[in-house]
Amino acid sequence: MAFAYSLQISAQRFSKADILSDLNYLRTSLEETHFNLFAYTTKEAFERNFQDIRKEVTADSLDLLAVTNLFQRMVSKANNAHTRIPFPVQPYLSYANTGGTVFPLEVAIESGKAYVRKNWSTNSNIAIGSELKSINGMPIKKVFEKIYPQISAERLYFKQAQLESFTLPRHYWQVFGEHSEFEVELEQNGNLLTYTLQAINAIEAYEMKRGDILQHDRDFKYLNEAVAYLRPGALSGEEDLYQKFIDSTFTDVNDKKVENLIIDLRNNPGGDDAFSDYLVSYIADKPFKWTSKFQLKTSAILKKNVQQTKDTTQAFWRSVVAHKNGEIYHYDFDFYDPQPLPKRYQGKVYVLVNRQSYSQSTVTAAQIQDYGFGKIVGEETAEFPNLFASIFNYKLPKTGIAVDVSKGKIKRINGVDDGQGVIPDIHINDHLLDEEDEILKELLKKLSEE
Repeated sequence: MAFAYSLQISAQRFSKADILSDLNYLRTSLEETHFNLFAYTTKEAFERNFQDIRKEVTADSLDLLAVTNLFQRMVSKANNAHTRIPFPVQPYLSYANTGGTVFPLEVAIESGKAYVRKNWSTNSNIAIGSELKSINGMPIKKVFEKIYPQISAERLYFKQAQLESFTLPRHYWQVFGEHSEFEVELEQNGNLLTYTLQAINAIEAYEMKRGDILQHDRDFKYLNEAVAYLRPGALSGEEDLYQKFIDSTFTDVNDKKVENLIIDLRNNPGGDDAFSDYLVSYIADKPFKWTSKFQLKTSAILKKNVQQTKDTTQAFWRSVVAHKNGEIYHYDFDFYDPQPLPKRYQGKVYVLVNRQSYSQSTVTAAQIQDYGFGKIVGEETAEFPNLFASIFNYKLPKTGIAVDVSKGKIKRINGVDDGQGVIPDIHINDHLLDEEDEILKELLKKLSEE
């Protein structure tokens, strides 16, 4: 039944009048709800992009994929990752589940170049790490330029990280449609090679075989007698179970008096400050906050959302309803106390990050760095630690397409906003995002030499 519903939704078509109506609503509602829609773009550039997209709506009707793609390109002009229209999952699943095919190579993007990180084709001659130069005669740089407008992000580095994460095969289908085969040019061991690759079944040969770059699961283990490893996983979910996992981890580490603790925030999707603060409380030596300044903007749309979905007896949500529409105000979070001294970890702390450390995981890394609770290791995060975030979502009235929007602004603890991600104290590149763990391997080598 769920699949039949998916097909029904994806097959739905929307009239030109409804599409234009929602485009207009999207423009006005974004300006009304976003904390600062023009922080990373100008109002003039946003308006030009809106008018260009509006002119493209010439057909009497369009399907859900085409409409989503248009609206994505409009929203992404704000250059804010937390203000977006998500990938068109329903059209993709309907396509995939009816025998649809996709491009067979996943890539990692480093210094603007695309390297093969997964080869799902039947051609075993394509080595992992080969540079992908072109697809069907189009230079890879041009391919990416066609895809980037579908991805909301503050900067190119961030768009590339999301393209890696949500994968080239999916985005290629979204923008270029179905192809039965692909002519690819690759550079391998200094040689330029051309192959014709057959498209692969999107479900059996791709989705069922691959694993996501983002890691939601938790892990705790000892790498040797002197080093414990903790991956807290997504900073969300069932809070009680999460806290029990963190409690047991630190009880064990303290019992064994391990000298070094590695907290892995790489490939982390982020989550909520309640989760990250509980983790940090075990390595903190003084009361702390997760942000030096937190501001919100109210709106009629936000208030309606809060009244329908939130507990307005809570101070945070009550504040949203209490302020005037359009008002920007400061919300002060209390200091969070560290764990009692006997429960705290007092060894050396190293926090791993990479370009796939998102949202609250980036904020947490910055928090730990700014307070001096540990050293940051890895590569610069693609996400900024100063965020236009605190997402809420609403649906467009005619098409029902969901829009995520940033209602708040988060400032990192040290107050520095320099247009950079979290810069590691110990820099190590994460090449190809593959099973070869350069960051962890190099850190363990450094620790063994101390």
